[in-house]
Amino acid sequence: MKDIENEQDVKLFLDAFYEKVKVDDTIAYLFNDIANLDWEAHMPKIYAFWESILLGKPGFNGDVMGMHIKLHQKEKLTAEHFDQWIALFTETVNEMYQGLKADEAINRANIIRRTIEFNISRG
Repeated sequence: MKDIENEQDVKLFLDAFYEKVKVDDTIAYLFNDIANLDWEAHMPKIYAFWESILLGKPGFNGDVMGMHIKLHQKEKLTAEHFDQWIALFTETVNEMYQGLKADEAINRANIIRRTIEFNISRG
């Protein structure tokens, strides 16, 4: 298996991951019903976010924390939600890639999870 190497690799694993999220019994409703995401409009932002983290590509300028705080105000985000998000993310990366960037993606996802959990617990 190859490692995450470029923008196409990032898009491929994110598309596969979010296809799982969209139908997951534990977290799909948060994205589809509570956040009411327009997936077509949202995915380029997600791509840009992860491309900035994993590939150092400039161009992401979103408010990840603010978005999750607003979501938490609508529907309490729980450890179970975050556990499932991480499980699906890790599973997807591991199914598709192996190497330093793949490991970094999983590590960064865990850091992001802890950071969001910490911040929503304060507000």
